Amino acid sequence: MFSGNYHSKFKGRGMSFRENREYYSGDDIRAINWNVTAKMNAPYTKVFEEERELNALILVDISSSNLLGSGSQTKKDLITEISAVLSMSAIQNKDKVGVLFFSDAIEKYIPPAGGKSHVLKIIRDLVHLSPVSKKTDINQALIYANRMLKKRSIIFLISDFKADNYSDNLKRTNLKHSLTAIQIIDKRETQMSDIGLVQLKDAESGKLKWVNTSSYKTRKKYNSLMTERQDGLEKMFLKSGINTTQIYTDLPYIKPLTALFQRGK
Repeated sequence: MFSGNYHSKFKGRGMSFRENREYYSGDDIRAINWNVTAKMNAPYTKVFEEERELNALILVDISSSNLLGSGSQTKKDLITEISAVLSMSAIQNKDKVGVLFFSDAIEKYIPPAGGKSHVLKIIRDLVHLSPVSKKTDINQALIYANRMLKKRSIIFLISDFKADNYSDNLKRTNLKHSLTAIQIIDKRETQMSDIGLVQLKDAESGKLKWVNTSSYKTRKKYNSLMTERQDGLEKMFLKSGINTTQIYTDLPYIKPLTALFQRGK
């Protein structure tokens, strides 16, 4: 299903001539090859095929904040599955696909290539690759991707977007390529629940802090900050002109991903 949606969303570079064949009722008369028709004394039509060989690069955030999961899967699990779906969709459409794993460093770069064996190697790394660093630097990932990709490509940026100061490179990348942002969210980080006095740990910095979640004032402040942050993120995406969607760990990803592919550019 996603292979077809992917093909509809990301068009090839144009159409190229493949062959001449006999004209059948219902064929476009504008494609009739009159020279061949005259020689064969029967109507022949030109057959064209889409020129693809597009490059797709998936930027995968493997920082520690993606280890959160309040349901049956973590954000990392969901990122892995969506990345695998996108990779398979790309090669089924005869495109080349690569992956850039990043934290606040470039953890691993796999250049775009085709073939099922190549995608299986990508999926293996999606499952097993452990980051050296814990933090997030989206800016560095975008700069590196722009440097490595020599021609216009499809870029998927999959992250929880817990980073700062990358809006300029977001715009710059989308001007050069076709950029899609997929935000992974866990419901536990959007709203603070009343569970008493708890010690919280920042997954990326390691800092510990005691928080009284029974305090209405504390919960209200936290929830307000999270809403404000999400609104700011969505405004930044809109201003950058990129396609984007939000996918939650406790909900099926099929509907939002399908809607993303069906949305006009």
